[in-house]
Amino acid sequence: MRNIEIEFNRMDTAISVMREVAAWGREQGYRVWPDAWLTPEELITPDARPENFCIGIMDGEIACAFILQWADSAYWPQAPEYEAAYLHKFCVCRKFAGMGMTKLVTEAIRAECMKRGARYIRLDTGLDEKRVRKIYLNAGYKIVDIIDYPNGGSMALYEMEV
Repeated sequence: MRNIEIEFNRMDTAISVMREVAAWGREQGYRVWPDAWLTPEELITPDARPENFCIGIMDGEIACAFILQWADSAYWPQAPEYEAAYLHKFCVCRKFAGMGMTKLVTEAIRAECMKRGARYIRLDTGLDEKRVRKIYLNAGYKIVDIIDYPNGGSMALYEMEV
């Protein structure tokens, strides 16, 4: 099985990958983040500092990008810091699509969790994102909560035990 190496503190590169993947998604007709959301000003928060921006390296090439936080006050406000790793804005470079990147990145995050004492990996997506839901469920995540918003939208909160 192939491995992926996570490099932390790669904000500019990670955002570049996110923008590239989002542009591809828009071309395909997917609902993805607008470029205006993919800037340091929008993405840096008290929970997501520059050191939390990651890229995944496979065979010497950038394969993916994501934000890996150790707290998520927006969706998991009661959870203590380092109880879990929170995966946000996970994007796979097209060359590596269809290669099981979600499972590979999950395994790499699991190793980081073990080093830091985190017990869970958590993430969130729109509940109506059926394709994404299938990917995360197939990778071993479970939906543990659904947040319904007044505008009719819903977010699914996913979790996996380390």
